[in-house]
Amino acid sequence: MPSFDEVLKEAGEFGRFQKRVFFLLCQTGITFSFLFASVVFLGQVPDSYWCRIPGAADLSEKCGWTLEEERNFTVLPLLLVNGSSGGRCERLDVTWDAAAGCASPLTLRLDDRVGSPPLATCQDSWVYQQPHASIVSEYNLVCGRAWMLDLSQAILNLGFLAGAFTLGYAADRYGRILIYLLSCLGVGICGIIVAFAPNFTLFLIFRFLQGVFGKGTWMTCYVIVTEIVGSDQRIVGIVIQIFFTLGIMILPGIAYLVPTWQGIQLAISLPNFLFLLYYWVVPESPRWLLTRKKGEKALKIMHDIAKHNGKYLSPHYSEITVSSVEVTNPSFLDLVRTPRMRRNTLILMYAWFTSALIYQGLVMRLGIVGGNLYLDFFISGAVELPAALLILITIDRIGRRLPFAIGNIVAGIACLITAFLPEDIPWFKTTVATLGRLGITIAFEIVYLVNSELYPTTLRNFGVSLCSSLCDLGGIIAPFLLFRLAAIWLELPLIIFSILAAVCGILVLLLPETKGISLPETVEDVEQLSGHYGKCGKKKKHQNTNSYI
Repeated sequence: MPSFDEVLKEAGEFGRFQKRVFFLLCQTGITFSFLFASVVFLGQVPDSYWCRIPGAADLSEKCGWTLEEERNFTVLPLLLVNGSSGGRCERLDVTWDAAAGCASPLTLRLDDRVGSPPLATCQDSWVYQQPHASIVSEYNLVCGRAWMLDLSQAILNLGFLAGAFTLGYAADRYGRILIYLLSCLGVGICGIIVAFAPNFTLFLIFRFLQGVFGKGTWMTCYVIVTEIVGSDQRIVGIVIQIFFTLGIMILPGIAYLVPTWQGIQLAISLPNFLFLLYYWVVPESPRWLLTRKKGEKALKIMHDIAKHNGKYLSPHYSEITVSSVEVTNPSFLDLVRTPRMRRNTLILMYAWFTSALIYQGLVMRLGIVGGNLYLDFFISGAVELPAALLILITIDRIGRRLPFAIGNIVAGIACLITAFLPEDIPWFKTTVATLGRLGITIAFEIVYLVNSELYPTTLRNFGVSLCSSLCDLGGIIAPFLLFRLAAIWLELPLIIFSILAAVCGILVLLLPETKGISLPETVEDVEQLSGHYGKCGKKKKHQNTNSYI
């Protein structure tokens, strides 16, 4: 009986059917990038805000002041008392009442004081020129509460982490497309609730859930695309990363056109409901169906693929079975039980962690510091496009492993050089740091592809989800590592990044090369991967007798 890849080759490895499904699922990369980076625009710190003196609101209404006039009466006297204060996190410890005059309301209060008037810490009394422009002004995430903005992004990453475990497992057990559709529904519903959350606690709860479902859409669509194309076409997984980058470049345009954070939140969440239409056009992964002993459904999908691709399957394919594939519910022990599976899993987990930590660290370091926020963010996304193009040019010529290692090593060397470059040549320092960003982006994009190619069908979605969960852990740690170490020495984080990247570059050379080989169907296939290539990288003659369907 033929293997699945032989049937797929006859039905068309990347025909009209796969191209349509591929293009549709790529849109998920755009919406996921919106969720991933939206905090930059949802959490913009207002340019103008101050702490309101008790009773000021009533007096302002009585006197008919504008906000600017109230600010002048509040902040300017404070500057006379404490020249270092901007009136944002503290106020004069006085209360305005009916006795206060409209022309100079503080005169009576200050004249009665002996010495300097006391100051009080501001407590939920901030006034913003644009009160609904961001979650910072909506929930008062300023001064002593500023750390809560970082918490909102950490909560999202925790959601990604939870989604990797729960929905990755569910997709392997209940099906790729089912979990994908439920995740899209969850992202949309949670996104709407986030936009109208009456308090910050509810905001955090549903932002966490949006992260859970968002990770489900991203990882599951990636696995579906990888499983319905032939081994020579699996670089389509890299193209999905290009759509992620396109989302990064589109996001500042949305934020520029939409003036409120609620509008931005809705704009990036509502498109997920459109993906529910995929129920009628994107089928379940036939590879997954075969591992669950649903050969008839898989065969029907293969006939549909062949029909749309203008191909015809031979009649004897009606006897396709999955008798040699053991169907089990995946667990972590399955990923580390055998020697090569264990080695691959540990290296991939470290690669995910390192890529995320360095990528987000470099983004925060080089990212948006002054200037035009929208333009700077667009340019920071455009820097990633050459990485995908370099991968597409090289990955089918020299394989996965070497570009994977080179990307990490280049990132490590660039970080190390940047750390010791003098400050008086900022353009050169920025250029070298950008080269590091390019290198780690290459590594980050390749790890997606390699991860899916090194696990058997029965464990693929669970394995990719589990390993990529280290990416979310790296995302949580990155800001703390960057800012805490930078407080000791500004360039110290770059030293840490360079060490992590160099070690990763060496470790990934221990992984087997997956260029041009069929996706493994069983753990036994993975254990035999290292024997597929000789010293010159040529595929050895090997008859796989364990993965028939």
